[in-house]
Amino acid sequence: MTPIDRPDKDVLVLGAGIIGVCVALHLQKRGKSVLLVDRRAPGEETSYGNAGLIERASVIPYGFPREIPTLLKYATNRSADVRFRWTFLPKLLPWIARFWFESSSRRLRRAAMDMLPLIERSVTEHTDLMAEAGILHRARRTGWMEAYRTEKAFSAAKVAARALDEFGIRYDFLGPKDLQAREPHLAGSFAGAVHWLDPATVADPGGLVKDYADLFVRKGGEIVEADASTLAEEEGGWSIRTNGGTVRAREAVVALGPWSDAVYRRLGYRVPLAVKRGYHVHIEPAGDAVLNHPVVDVERGYLLAPMTKGIRLTTGIEFAERDEAPTPVQVDQTEPHARAIFPLGRRVEPAPWMGARPCLPDMRPIIGPAPRHKGLWFAFGHNHHGLTLGPATGRLLAEMMTGEKPFADPAPYAMSRFG
Repeated sequence: MTPIDRPDKDVLVLGAGIIGVCVALHLQKRGKSVLLVDRRAPGEETSYGNAGLIERASVIPYGFPREIPTLLKYATNRSADVRFRWTFLPKLLPWIARFWFESSSRRLRRAAMDMLPLIERSVTEHTDLMAEAGILHRARRTGWMEAYRTEKAFSAAKVAARALDEFGIRYDFLGPKDLQAREPHLAGSFAGAVHWLDPATVADPGGLVKDYADLFVRKGGEIVEADASTLAEEEGGWSIRTNGGTVRAREAVVALGPWSDAVYRRLGYRVPLAVKRGYHVHIEPAGDAVLNHPVVDVERGYLLAPMTKGIRLTTGIEFAERDEAPTPVQVDQTEPHARAIFPLGRRVEPAPWMGARPCLPDMRPIIGPAPRHKGLWFAFGHNHHGLTLGPATGRLLAEMMTGEKPFADPAPYAMSRFG
């Protein structure tokens, strides 16, 4: 290997989704010259398709259900919340077993406490970046709602919400009249709703990533298209092949979300990374109908969110191979229910969008150094909270890389926990 005596950049950041862009911004803020690398423009993969929630209220991770009726419903593909591609299930079983193990009440609480420092900073770190980018108007500080069709489900939701009081989470319990007052165009016989007040929302998640990437470029950063699998270790650093030639740097960050395996597997790391696929479609609101908040129809398994392109109908999760052809069955399952509770017109896109969430079975991301490769760092596996945790992750990793005192203990996110 040829030594890197005079690198082109200090750091290569692979992946221009919300995680990679925020890592690049925070390194840049600390005086590092950074090249941001992706095969597509910023914010056009996983970061594009989500509910737009900066989820300060999700203190408890989404664990594996333990209730027998729920398990039976999921196992038989009778719920829009979860769908299995049966041919994929044998390959997924070891991951599910680990996920089930990590979802015991004791381990789930440990995961919650480990994730709390990042969750607590989520809205604040986004606000700081938005202010710097001049886009504070993009943040809506009105929260989001979970709506329940039965009194039994609503009562259980109240108990679960009150269990979060120790974390200082704010919420309102809404009866049918209160829900109607906050969402006048919402129909249906809902027993009530929980209105989570602390989260912020955005009407164009992919656009937010592009705004952050524009800030990175305005401050002197560079973005190039390249194949991340061409990352190579050299003496004293790392290199990657781009259309303009090979670029070298002393350090590299892998923030490729569900495609991170293109790098870590080739370098000999074994990580139990699974992909939860999800779908969305934009639908025009009918007439003068307005949706003021993202609303989850909990028992039907979908979410409606007001977005720039219309009302975004997002579905639950699909377990399937990352690159298999889309099967948007969950969109077709839930759209009639959505039309029954909100006035909707025509679909905006010809076909639903599909994306992939990078998920680890212990419900914590990997943020930190590669155990066996100097100058290599990882930031991926944020489960359902990539948009939420992007800026906090970027700050934490940049502090670690530059020798600052991290604002949170990074030990729970170490790659070495997987051996």
